[in-house]
Amino acid sequence: MITRQRLAAGACALLAALTAGIAVPSGAVADETAADKDAPKVDLVLDVSGSMRTRDIDGASRMAAAKQAFNEVLDATPEDVELGIRTLGADYPGDDRRTGCKDTAQLYPVGPLDRTEAKTAVATLTPTGWTPIGPALLKAADDLEGGNGTKRIVLISDGEDTCAPLDPCEVAREIAAKGIGLTIDTLGLVPNAKMRVQLSCIAEATGGTYTSVEHTDELTDRVNQLVDRAADPVVVPEAVEGTDVCAKAPQLGSGVYTDREEFGQERWYRVDVLPGQELRASVSVAADRGVDPSYGLLVRAVTVHGREIVRGEATGTGRTDVLSTGLRYPKPERDDADTDDGGKPAAETVCVGIAHSFSPAEGVKTTPGLPVETTIDIVGGPGDADDVAAFGLGRGWWLLGVLVLVGFLAGLVWGWVSRWRVAVWRTN
Repeated sequence: MITRQRLAAGACALLAALTAGIAVPSGAVADETAADKDAPKVDLVLDVSGSMRTRDIDGASRMAAAKQAFNEVLDATPEDVELGIRTLGADYPGDDRRTGCKDTAQLYPVGPLDRTEAKTAVATLTPTGWTPIGPALLKAADDLEGGNGTKRIVLISDGEDTCAPLDPCEVAREIAAKGIGLTIDTLGLVPNAKMRVQLSCIAEATGGTYTSVEHTDELTDRVNQLVDRAADPVVVPEAVEGTDVCAKAPQLGSGVYTDREEFGQERWYRVDVLPGQELRASVSVAADRGVDPSYGLLVRAVTVHGREIVRGEATGTGRTDVLSTGLRYPKPERDDADTDDGGKPAAETVCVGIAHSFSPAEGVKTTPGLPVETTIDIVGGPGDADDVAAFGLGRGWWLLGVLVLVGFLAGLVWGWVSRWRVAVWRTN
């Protein structure tokens, strides 16, 4: 008699065999982003202002908690990460605001890590002065200049900036607008509402994260996570500057690009598409500041003569951090297609236009523009089996076939099991 245990084992064996059959070879997808990248860089920016003397973190001062966390982070930093430490408010104890707002210094330069030397430098810190977050971020961005690896600033503070009108949130937006792929993560010690808003804004402007921490182990764990994240391979978008007309627009190939688009502006880019190829464009706009509700995003593919080919649209209401849309344009092969001087099919220049209808909330600065990230992919058209299969399924058509087969076999097994259970029930 067939038992339920044997039946379950058989079903598991069938699923295991099918799973093995659709496994992707380990070398099928190569990591192409890490091969020619420089070492990742991290700059830890620590608030050493007078308020760090406050004893409200696990019975010790905020400064003591930060020092303990830094020592543990330095021990755990991966060998391939270049790490530096910058302070703010560590040196000037006086009341002169102009001097206090310049009080930021590089405690340990960004580079290969000497753990003993870095720990010795951290041990000398004493809570002292002001909280010039904006100036410290500008200097930290300079600390990370050079190279094409990932760049990350980790800011640890226990209060909001005291050096307005240099708004640290605006500083973060200016850093993001440079398109250097720098991310700022912020951590607030024993946070209050104003500090949380400011540190969140700084992080959001560069695609970073804000974390509230109230215990030493939380601070250690979070900084360790951020340092480790810097070593993860990522694709850094290439900075481009779109134009107001297609004729002057930059030429783009397959890749990821970043730009800034002012409110009410349309940006244009050019892409060459050969007969038999397909253009795929996806666009995301990040609302890195307060915006009014009800907004939209439009991306269009247009000929050089102004005829619209295809468009993609998205709308949103309320506070949405990112709005995305995309389009696809397959250029068919034709026997009467134009050819170049060498007799080969000539490429068509497609104008890609991007416009959004975000509007700034009252009192929000409009410059720099909102960050726009665009991904351009040019693949073989529907007739090219090496690049894309029919119906837009891409290289995954075989996976769909396997899933159909799995569903068919599972249906047979389930029907057989059902008939067997009914037969057993009738027998009993």
